[in-house]
Amino acid sequence: MSRISKIYFFLFFALPFALAAQKQNITLSGQVMNARDKSPLAFVNIILKKKVDSSFVTGTVANEQGRFVLNAVPAGNYIVEYQTVGFEKLSKSILIGSLSAFLDLGVTELIATTNTLQEVVVNSSKQNDLNNAMDKKTYSLANNISQTGGSVLQALKNLPGITSGQDGKVALRGSDKVAILIDGRQTALTGFNSQSGLENLPASAIEKIEIINNPSAKFDANGAAGIINIIFKKNKQEGFNGKVGLTTGLGALWQKKENLPEIRPQYQRTPKINPSLSLNYRKKKINAFFQGDWLYTETLNKNEFVTRTYQDGTVINQQTKRNRNTHFLTSKAGLDWNISENDQFSVSALYGTEKIMDRGDEPFFNKDLSNRLRLWQFLEDELKTTIMASVNYVHKFSQPGHQLNIGYNYTFHREDEKYFFENKMPTYIGLDSFKLLSDEHVSDFNLDYTKPLSYGHIEAGVKFRYRNIPTNMTFKPGINSPLDTGAGGQATYSEVIPAAYTNYVFENEKIEAEAGVRVEYVNLKYKVNPNHNTYKSDGYNYTEPFPNIRLAYKFNEQSKISLFYTRRVDRPNEVDIRIFPKYDDAEIIKVGNPGLKPQFTNSIELGYKTSYNKGFFYAAAYRKNTKATITRIATQVPPSTLIYNVFQNAGNSSNTGVEFIWQNSFSNVFSLNANLNIYQNIIEAFSVVNKYPVPSLYTAAQDKLTSGNFKLNGTFKLSPNSELQVASIYLAPDLIPQGKVGSRYSLDIGFKKQLRDKKTELLINASDLLNTMRVKREIKGAGFTLVSNDYYETQVFRIGLTHKF
Repeated sequence: MSRISKIYFFLFFALPFALAAQKQNITLSGQVMNARDKSPLAFVNIILKKKVDSSFVTGTVANEQGRFVLNAVPAGNYIVEYQTVGFEKLSKSILIGSLSAFLDLGVTELIATTNTLQEVVVNSSKQNDLNNAMDKKTYSLANNISQTGGSVLQALKNLPGITSGQDGKVALRGSDKVAILIDGRQTALTGFNSQSGLENLPASAIEKIEIINNPSAKFDANGAAGIINIIFKKNKQEGFNGKVGLTTGLGALWQKKENLPEIRPQYQRTPKINPSLSLNYRKKKINAFFQGDWLYTETLNKNEFVTRTYQDGTVINQQTKRNRNTHFLTSKAGLDWNISENDQFSVSALYGTEKIMDRGDEPFFNKDLSNRLRLWQFLEDELKTTIMASVNYVHKFSQPGHQLNIGYNYTFHREDEKYFFENKMPTYIGLDSFKLLSDEHVSDFNLDYTKPLSYGHIEAGVKFRYRNIPTNMTFKPGINSPLDTGAGGQATYSEVIPAAYTNYVFENEKIEAEAGVRVEYVNLKYKVNPNHNTYKSDGYNYTEPFPNIRLAYKFNEQSKISLFYTRRVDRPNEVDIRIFPKYDDAEIIKVGNPGLKPQFTNSIELGYKTSYNKGFFYAAAYRKNTKATITRIATQVPPSTLIYNVFQNAGNSSNTGVEFIWQNSFSNVFSLNANLNIYQNIIEAFSVVNKYPVPSLYTAAQDKLTSGNFKLNGTFKLSPNSELQVASIYLAPDLIPQGKVGSRYSLDIGFKKQLRDKKTELLINASDLLNTMRVKREIKGAGFTLVSNDYYETQVFRIGLTHKF
């Protein structure tokens, strides 16, 4: 074993850190009346005690309408007592579970008597309030020291069940069909039907991240693998307060692999700068907030070495090197106005701008690198602008948790992209370019209703979405241009989606149940330039139900077993069906497919969780069956050696696996979190026709592979004000269409220290400390094989300082 490997395995097993799950308390409410005349009883004492030992937990007094509220009650078994002068004392046993934030005890009637109230002895006792719900896991980014100062994509990779790659997407349990939400909503920043932008969204703007493997009917139906909800920071402390921070760093300190001959140098010692500012003002009925973040990075975004071997013996070696400069500014501001105790009005706006400059080199050589066949160099100048405005009104009925929510959200997203190419051939040099302009308009209206019950709650709502995306691609060919100018022009994507849902949650001492259904109608149209040389206008529509069911049995207050069933859909995004070829790779060309249809997935999961004083253990077995699987298929049209990657519905697939999470605090100094995920991906036999540039049939037999990932994370509390954290990740070889991706592993480490005033914090971290992360792919097509190794930048060292005021 090498010295580096020994260091890695020592750190892997010796220095891990834990990501803490968020805890939840319950609000309990009800009303007290006179049994004789049904009139409200004021000033009744309501006392909550533990059932096991009758120790006091909390108490309150009913108001003039006989209504009462008990806040911040942990889950558990209790006795609630009603006591007042002139009425008999009444006791009830109640169960407070973890599925509903609000519970309603309904109306309680007291019988008049001449007895007087006995003296109440008050004792306090600390209650363990660990949230045992298994449908959602919540992680605070403040605890993720090893990735602070980077992007959301980098922060996500350390969370249980999540993996990430250089394509800017994350996968849950081996599938990238994940719906990404910001503050519970889909936005253009992170994509509506598929993911985007996670590698450039600053983690400094984020408070916490929720992972939802089995979403309820309340959520949009897309995202077969699950939902990741990114929650922005929003302080609600009284008065004026805020937080300012600056993190800076360097990446690519050492080359993983040298360039092929005669191209421009790859980026090294790449700077990273991330200033952030958070402001909040709260007084009486008004709460105003602002969050601003700027992330500047220089990155070796891609450094991929590819060998293509063709059936006739031709071998082509190429390198794709992409030096990237990114400026990403995101700012969010808003105002919450508590009009009255029962009515709240909120308005917020988000503005984001992303400037990307890519300078790329692609040399193409023969088998032994003795002859350069071609040099393709490009400059990409891309500006993305996102504007989002939200208005929300909440009416709270007299019963706590009984509310009506009405909201409207508008999103505008512009993609302004220019490419300039220099095509250096042995006998000539060609200069080519193209421009793409895309404007996305999305309007969402939603109405949601929630009512607590004695043993759970009901919720229902409607949503309407209108989305319109006109695009235009203009080619400017040079001499002997390789650009397909006949594949340009205008195209317009439009969709209308009305949906309605209802969901019911029930919980008693032993049983939990949740059942709901979402009915969604989709009408999508894609209007294509009639002069396009390959594609015609297309679209689809459907009306489909998307049910969800959860049944759980509680062995005791600490342990439960749950069974989940969900049905989800993944619709093609606009970029998946774009008719325009993309030339950031000159000979492996990506193209959309307007004939692409949605894929539907049925999921079933059996989960078990047990909690104890120092942590918890979680286990789950799951299976997902998908019809009309969406993926890219690579084909060749001989005698050309060009390869075309086109999105297709490639038949049926399945994902079957098990997941384990173990978290334990061994002492006040050291805690540990381990996550193991093992799954088998199967892609059934299928045949598809890639229409672009000419029809090409591809047929594949069944393919399957068992894969997984292992994460060991932990924290050392070195002193009351300082912590050391380490995250270790191993990703096993995995199945991809037409091939597989190789194993990967990395080690991240972070240190933070609170300074004397405890308002200032120093941070030092390193991602991919050993510089081991790379992506190897092997693809077998009809008449060719492709082997690639991407040595893109993953190692970054950062130092940062934040101050609260």
